Amino acid sequence: MSEIRKHYFLREYCIIAEERAKRPSDFAGAAEDSQKNNSEHCVFCGRNEEKTPPATAVYKNGEIFADTGKNRIRSWDFRCFPNLYPALTPASPFQESCEKDPEVIPGFGFHEVIVESPAHGKKLEDFSDTEISGLMKVYRDRVCHYAENEKISYVSLFKNSGKAAGASQNHPHSQLIALPVCPQVMERELAAIRDSHKCPYCVLIEKEKNSPRLIIENSGFIAFAPYYSTVPFEVWILPKKHLSFLGDLSPELLFALGEILRAVLRTYKKVHENLPYNHMFYQLFETPEYHLNLRLLPRLSTAAGFEFNTGIYINSVSPEKAASYLKGDK
Repeated sequence: MSEIRKHYFLREYCIIAEERAKRPSDFAGAAEDSQKNNSEHCVFCGRNEEKTPPATAVYKNGEIFADTGKNRIRSWDFRCFPNLYPALTPASPFQESCEKDPEVIPGFGFHEVIVESPAHGKKLEDFSDTEISGLMKVYRDRVCHYAENEKISYVSLFKNSGKAAGASQNHPHSQLIALPVCPQVMERELAAIRDSHKCPYCVLIEKEKNSPRLIIENSGFIAFAPYYSTVPFEVWILPKKHLSFLGDLSPELLFALGEILRAVLRTYKKVHENLPYNHMFYQLFETPEYHLNLRLLPRLSTAAGFEFNTGIYINSVSPEKAASYLKGDK
């Protein structure tokens, strides 16, 4: 029998309808094959630095540099540069409103690519401890860099892995878009949080760490399949300590974050060797009430008319079954 499940603290719903599903292991045939690992013409690979805009931040041997003029820094660990086809640009004049239409704001902002490795086929689940904690430091640094801009209200940090997840380049990379407005989804969450006597995320951590939906935890974080799961094998990662955004994380917590993210991605290989997914950070700077969280959404199902019409997603794998499968219980 299907179930209509409510979000932990929002008036949002999903439908868990397992009778529509195959066994979890059968998703291996449904996931897409990975894009071909052909680095011959890849502009993100090491030694092809001239094929991208100059880097705004280059991480090399623990230090941070920036490209100057036509000179490009080589032998880097991580490389950040403006997206060649940006959604928003700092060239757009920033203003609160336009004279012709007060509801229009010029497309001011920043759109940055974070190349996670100079090696074309390197995946996060195969990163060493140094590499994965280093990437978390890059994430923190770049978010903080744009959060310091007084014209920026929100920094979206995300990764599209696989063509089905929206990746146009198959070289491993993440993206960052800094916006002059706060997204409605964050404002809606914040309003609900402020109406609560205790942080709802702190409450759900206590609930989920003893539930069948728990997947893994370490010294600083917990990973679980949320009770309100909109897609098969959705995973949320939360810091056990109440923290609002990546800038609050110590080096020890950055390591723990990278460690648990890598562990979850390794469990995804049980579903498919090249599972397409998005991972997205939800965070608010200068807003201590909010609780930082990272969500992973595998792209095994397609939103269609019902989902767009209602905002209610049908999930054919219960989070309880998903967690059990990812842990290796079944």
